[in-house]
This record gives sequence, structure tokens and C-alpha cells, in this order.
Amino acid sequence: MGAYIIRRLLSVIPITLGVLLITFFLFRVIGGNPAYRIAGKNATPARIQQISHERGYDKPFFLNFQNFPRQLFDAQFPRLCGQLAHFDLGESLSTKQRVSTMLRQGFLPSLCVTVPMFVIELVLAITIALLAAYFRDTWLDRSLVIVSVMGMSISALVYIMVGQYWLASEWRLFPVWGFEGPRYLILPVLIGVIAGVGGSVRFYRTVMLDEMYQEYVRTARAKGVSQQTILFRHVLRNAMIPILTNVIIAIPFLYTGALLLENFFGIPGLGRMTVTALFNGDEDVIFADVFIGSILFVIANVVTDIAYTWADPRIRLK
Repeated sequence: MGAYIIRRLLSVIPITLGVLLITFFLFRVIGGNPAYRIAGKNATPARIQQISHERGYDKPFFLNFQNFPRQLFDAQFPRLCGQLAHFDLGESLSTKQRVSTMLRQGFLPSLCVTVPMFVIELVLAITIALLAAYFRDTWLDRSLVIVSVMGMSISALVYIMVGQYWLASEWRLFPVWGFEGPRYLILPVLIGVIAGVGGSVRFYRTVMLDEMYQEYVRTARAKGVSQQTILFRHVLRNAMIPILTNVIIAIPFLYTGALLLENFFGIPGLGRMTVTALFNGDEDVIFADVFIGSILFVIANVVTDIAYTWADPRIRLK
């Protein structure tokens, strides 16, 4: 297993390079010289040239054949990869802060929103899915499916606008804006759970029903095992592999924050920071988010594979 885990962790290198290459191509090659955005509308050509030289925007994109072979890698993309490999995340173009400092400041507010939302949605979705599977093909099961489909068909923006207008503005049950205590998190978390639980219920219900029609369930019923024991001891345990896949792969994205919720509720987390960076073309912040996110995604995949061996002893990692 150790060799397998090492090989999987080494895959972080090509995956991260590929993601960075796509991001670099979008923001630096297609997006044009960032020096124009940094200098402003009324900047002189001399000022733009100065910024390009200081930040290396005047160098070739990928390989520097002009100074081959000594400075072949003295180009924009190799320099970016080298900078990130040393965990030098750069400086924000808009705030002039170190990106590492901004990530530390936004990490906790984002987790305060995403972690409760993730846990509540997971427990609620699995509970409702088990309930629907237990009462399958009854009015309760059909009602839960209809409500879930209706819930997942409505845009998250609708939930946000309705929640802010009625619950916060008109009825004054919750604050509309800010991050000054736990009370400010209740409405964003509530909206996030309502907006996401419908799709999760549909997925987990399908997983549960796939297991309910397996041979081992019919054998257990023939032996007189109670329906509750079959559902909670056998079905839920055998459905853990797709559940673990869905859960663990979602964990890395908790760090990125809730983009819409943080922006609409004024929560100074990583989601709001990312949206602001995209709007301002703040590429150092964007590259840092992509770099860290790709690493976390690979690690989550490795953890998922290890968790499979716990859920199903027949699985061996080789």
C-alpha cells in the first residue's frame, strides 16, 4: 500500500502542472499582458514597459529560445512554476498584500460557512435517503423525491434573494450582511443546505436502492432479519464506497469557500476573495487558489482510495 500511496501522491506534479498551464493560458496568453491592468487606463507606454520588465511579462511565455541553452527556462510559465514550487504565492495586484497572508485571513471565515453546511447537508441527505429507501414506492418516498427535484431545480440565487428579503430584511430574524459572530452564519448555512440537499438526496437514494435489490438483502430477509437491521447494518455499510467518493472529493473544495454566499452576505472568506480576484484580474491570487486546490484534490483522491479498503475489506491497493 505504501508504494501505491507514494505513486498516487507523485501524480500531484503532472496534475498541478496541467491545471496551472490551463489557467496560465487563459489569463496570461488569451487575457493579454497584465501590465496594462496594473498600470491603469492612463498609463504611458514607458510605465507599461517598466511594469512588464519588473514582473517578467516581457519574457516568452513557455521557453526562451533566444538565450538557448543557458536561459532556456527563463520564461513566464517556468518562472511561475518555480515560484509556486517554493510556495511563494506572490502579491495581490489590487490589495498589495502577500497572497499567503490573504489566504490565512480568509481561511477561517470560509470554513465557518462551508464546514457546518457540509456536515448538516450530509447527515440530512443520508437520513432522508435512508427514509425514502425504507418506504420505497410509497407516497412518502414519492413525496421526498418530488420535493428534492423541486429543491435542486431552483437556483441558489433565488434562495439567497428570498432569504435576505424575507428572513433578514422584512422579518429581521437574521443579519443581512457581515461576519461578526455565529448569528451572522445561520442564514448563509441554512440557504446553502436547502440549495444543496435536494441533489444529494437524489444521489444517496439511488445508491441505497441499488443495494436494496442485491442478493444479500434478499438472503437477509429470508433469514428473518428485521428491515431496520438490513437498512442500517447491511445496506448503509455496502453503500459506503459511493458515499465516501462523493464526500471525500467534496472536502478539498471546502477550503475555497462558498462563492455566492460569501459575496451576498459580506463574509470575508476565500470564496469572496476568489470572485474579487477574477473580477480584477488579480492573477497571483488566482494562481495560488488553483495551485493549492489541485494539491488538495490529489490528496483527497488518495484518502478516498484508502477509505475504500476500510469500507470493503476485499479491496487491496496495489
